[in-house]
Amino acid sequence: MAEPILLDGKALATRIENRLIERVERIKQRTDGIIPILATILVGDDPASATYVRMKGNACSRVGMGSIQLKLDADIDTRTLLEEIDQLNDNPDVHGILLQHPVPPQIDERACFDRIALAKDVDGVTSQGFGKMAMGEFAYGSATPAGIMTLLHEYGIDIEGKHAVVVGRSAILGKPMAMMLLAANATVTICHSRTQDLPRLVRQADILVGAVGRPQFIRGEWIKDGAVVVDAGYHPGGIGDVELEAIRDRCSAWTPVPGGVGPMTIATLIAQTVDAAERHYEITA
Repeated sequence: MAEPILLDGKALATRIENRLIERVERIKQRTDGIIPILATILVGDDPASATYVRMKGNACSRVGMGSIQLKLDADIDTRTLLEEIDQLNDNPDVHGILLQHPVPPQIDERACFDRIALAKDVDGVTSQGFGKMAMGEFAYGSATPAGIMTLLHEYGIDIEGKHAVVVGRSAILGKPMAMMLLAANATVTICHSRTQDLPRLVRQADILVGAVGRPQFIRGEWIKDGAVVVDAGYHPGGIGDVELEAIRDRCSAWTPVPGGVGPMTIATLIAQTVDAAERHYEITA
């Protein structure tokens, strides 16, 4: 068997950012100095969420974009958050809006996600965006699965006709991941907490996506030789949802944790914000 391919999301994200620098500069030249702006909303003071928001702001800076970081108290209600989203929707200088997940339990997260204007839904979290994407119409895809699809494409991973198994069914990762793979002509199985005989189904996967949110839940012995393994999980200690150490030498391709899916999520979010600005100002290459 050929040497397994390391699906290096960190390296690819850097290449994507370098291309985005040119696109941001083109927008600036054609709009007399306007730059794309991503607005991020952080509710509460969860350290991990604050770190993610800071990383996204840093990525904006690296490509020459602007960012607005809105930090709200943890005890706000849904109505207050909806009002803040409305203001960003109405702000013509803002081209993308990100509501950092998760929000405190008293907030209706789905209602707040769905309040984001479709044209500014660069994180791909609205129900309308998901529906359009699933029906083959234009919408910004959820950033993590869209980043995974870019990673697979850029490394020449053949998807058409392959059996893809997605372990996880969250609204912003597992479900859109399955729809994107289906659109790429894979045969898709979605597994979840109530799936019977999960090891048997995982063993069928030509392409496996671990998106279950539990550290090393997917055991190496479940995975067949030659599979493409994408680990979308990240947990303390730098481990993912898949027991990667057990399969790195016998899979055909794999994503490291960290350095695989995570950087691609941020790169996709930034790229989709640049795209939103180009669409708003009707700028083409």
